Amino acid sequence: MTESSPAKIGLIGAGWWATANHLPVLAKRDDIELASVCRLGVDELLQVKNEFGFTHATENYRELLETPGLIGVIVASPHTLHFEHAMAALNKGYHVMCEKPLTTRATEARELVSEAERRGVQLVIPYGWHYSKFIQEAKRRMDQKSVGEIEYVMCHMASPIRSLLEGKQFLSTGGGAGDNMFEPEADTWADPEVAGGGYALAQMSHSAGLAFWLTGLEAQSVVALTSSPTSRVELYDAFSVNFKGGAIGSFSGAGALPDNQQFQLDVRIYGSEGVMTVDCDRAKLEILRHDGDNFSMKLDPDAGEYFGGGPTTNFADIVTRKNDMNWAPGWAGMRAIEMIDAAYRSVKLGRLVTV
Repeated sequence: MTESSPAKIGLIGAGWWATANHLPVLAKRDDIELASVCRLGVDELLQVKNEFGFTHATENYRELLETPGLIGVIVASPHTLHFEHAMAALNKGYHVMCEKPLTTRATEARELVSEAERRGVQLVIPYGWHYSKFIQEAKRRMDQKSVGEIEYVMCHMASPIRSLLEGKQFLSTGGGAGDNMFEPEADTWADPEVAGGGYALAQMSHSAGLAFWLTGLEAQSVVALTSSPTSRVELYDAFSVNFKGGAIGSFSGAGALPDNQQFQLDVRIYGSEGVMTVDCDRAKLEILRHDGDNFSMKLDPDAGEYFGGGPTTNFADIVTRKNDMNWAPGWAGMRAIEMIDAAYRSVKLGRLVTV
């Protein structure tokens, strides 16, 4: 890449979400070259190549990684393949944006974060809410210890994805930057062997990533319950968490909102000096302090809507060297997976487990 030439990006996993969100954002930029795309299915692969103007297309991701001049790689393959694909890209020294969940196992997530640090490259997780101004203001204030020492965290999320987790036709369309080219592959979300898990991996990786990013906490032990009333992967999750340093927390999730309803996402952080409320569906950022020095941010009613294009734009700015600020860093995704992995083990064993 020179000052005048576009930065080359490759995409592994050009399915439903990547073609509806990431590629429409990148295709509009004249400083990005869509150099190579990888997915299974020759007809679908050519459809993506032609629609978005990729220079090269392949069904072999290792061939993609040999693209001359490649700088960044987006990984949007099924959950259980994230580690393999992201690690191979990091091994080449590429910046990587890996879809959430970062991985399905804590050990793998730690390896990815460690490799990115070792290579001196950015590992971005597409957490769209991190790009809302009030979420960034919440992060700034938490870094200033606006509630004092953290003592308790409550984090709840609910999504209109019941049909997705049941392996049925998925009707909800919110959050993406463009139109759908493909329908979601049922097995990617509803088959435990392919998905690695249910609602916690598919969606709570969002909310947990946000909570860990805001607080900087690390889970130490977890006891959990899940339920799967109409699916092979879980629809509902309830986790109780001990954090390093003594704080405790509760994380819950529900994959059963009616179709085309807005996501629910609520994080409350209680500390020695007050409490912060971050509410995305009701667009609220509030800090209530014991000393009365309270704060409430004036927000538009739609301020908490999911911003799917935010992470993709951030990644493009990183690979083109326009900005090195990573608003959704790999370590936040890693902390989320550490908790979720422990929660799944807790459910299997029926007891509290350490992270």
